[in-house]
This record gives sequence, C-alpha cells and structure tokens, in this order.
Amino acid sequence: MDRITATKTARLANECHQKFNLCSEVQQAIANTNREKFVPTGFKHNAYKLDALPMGSAQWISSPLTVAKMTQYLEPKGADRVLEIGCGSGYQAAVLSHLFRGVFTIERIESLMLEAKSRFRELKINNVHTRTDDGQNGWVQYAPYDRILFSASTKKVPQKLFDQLADGGILVAPMEVANKQIITSFKKRGSSIESTQLEACDFVPVLDGVQK
Repeated sequence: MDRITATKTARLANECHQKFNLCSEVQQAIANTNREKFVPTGFKHNAYKLDALPMGSAQWISSPLTVAKMTQYLEPKGADRVLEIGCGSGYQAAVLSHLFRGVFTIERIESLMLEAKSRFRELKINNVHTRTDDGQNGWVQYAPYDRILFSASTKKVPQKLFDQLADGGILVAPMEVANKQIITSFKKRGSSIESTQLEACDFVPVLDGVQK
C-alpha cells in the first residue's frame, strides 16, 4: 500500500472509530485494508466514504462502518478461524484476514467469487480460503469455527451452522425480524445458544442455491 492510500485508509479507520468505538485491533485492520481495490471502477472516488456502494449481480459492498461494526461484534481477540457467509466483493474477508489466522468465505454467485479471489491474489492475502456454494450449508471440512459471520440477512440461522460453531464460539448475523433487520450475536455454550440483539441494519438477503 503506497503512502497516499495508507493515509486514506487510516483516516477512514479513524472516522469509523469516531462513529463507533472500535478496539485498536479492528481499527488497525480497517486501516490496513485497501478498500479502493474492492469497489467498482466507477466508484473509486467514493472508496473512502462511509457509504455502501453498488457492485455486480445486484449486490452491494457494505459501508466501511458496517464492516467495522460487524468485525467488532465478532469479538475477534483470541479467535483463530472465522467462516463468512456471503463474500461479495471480498472487502469484509480482507479486513478479517488481519485478525484471524484462517478466514473461510463462501459466495453463491460464481462471478463475484472469481473477482474476489483475484483481488486476494493481487493484494497477496494468503490466509483467505474461498468456496462457491450456498453459504447456508457452511463448510464442514474445516469446522469447527471460533466465529461465524453472515454478510447477508436471514430469517433463521440453519442448525448446521450452529453445529459448525465451536463451543464458546460467536455467530453474528443480520436477522430479519418483522419488517426490519437487527444485527444479532449468538453465543454457543455447550448445547445452548444465547442471543443478543445489537442494532438495526440493512443488508441484502441470503438466497438459496448457487448462481453460475
């Protein structure tokens, strides 16, 4: 990352921190991630604003503030492996790559996954593992995960994802409740799941199947 970009990402991280109190690790992860590489060419001038931006396949790249909040809600300190449902542009996974030894991210739209993979290669991010699949199935092969993150809203978290969450692990998801969405944290304690509603949000919904 050149000095001008580093200054822009540091300023972006600081702006996120002013809006929402971030731990130093999450703030640094935002500062170390070049958001410009993840936004469509026509929106590069908006890369360092706190806005969600449109991208291909009728999807959106989340606001950096939303990414920062979701990352903070995962409580990443001390956790080793994270599963992300909904890779999209790859920006959230890139932020997570600074905080977790292993990031496993799933995207149902093949074209988006291919684009994200090329960005990870270009940025030499080597600890992000990708898969094109219906994210609601999880990724059994590498389970259990210390953390699981939904980057799309859902009416219900499938039991198979709670099964892939380590004991003591945390799953964060935007839940569809009545006519709104609420970021919700689920903590696994043995066979029980404790849920805490955190704040209102606006995400694209989880969809079934794979789109080639």
